[in-house]
Amino acid sequence: MIRRVIAVSAHQIPAREPMRLVVGELVEAGERSDEWPAFVFVVGSHGSGWVPARYLSGPSGQVQVQVPYDTTELLTAVGDALEVWAEDLPSGWLWCRSLDGREGWVPLESVSSHQELTE
Repeated sequence: MIRRVIAVSAHQIPAREPMRLVVGELVEAGERSDEWPAFVFVVGSHGSGWVPARYLSGPSGQVQVQVPYDTTELLTAVGDALEVWAEDLPSGWLWCRSLDGREGWVPLESVSSHQELTE
């Protein structure tokens, strides 16, 4: 069963390149997001981005990645149909695939209720 959602608001993606963190990687954890309090901004050897704080060994300073994480976000427009491949409900985000094959995180609040499809 694949679950599908519809974008009810557009989601813009950040200008910076996404980063993919691996377990054991050291990053510098800095500020926590006001808009998304579960996230902390990290800088690593391959870039920077927002990561759920619970995926790191500590709240700030040099910390170790404890859960692999990809910061890729998915650009969406109102009405886009998206397949849900993973959920991070504590953070408020879904990993989705668009019908043209692009993948990334979208805010849960930007999509409609889940629909189950048999495919």
